Amino acid sequence: MFGLSELAVILIVIVVFLGIRKLPELTRSAGEAARIFKSEAKALREQDAPPRS
Repeated sequence: MFGLSELAVILIVIVVFLGIRKLPELTRSAGEAARIFKSEAKALREQDAPPRS
């Protein structure tokens, strides 16, 4: 069986080989997901805030 360090090396190699082509798409998707999460969190805070008088 493989140990934890061997599995980590194998995963890193796979990510490097497969991820180089997909890296721009992945970073774009991650940025979009972060923006959506941030806007949804802001909307929830505004919704839960007590009304100002």
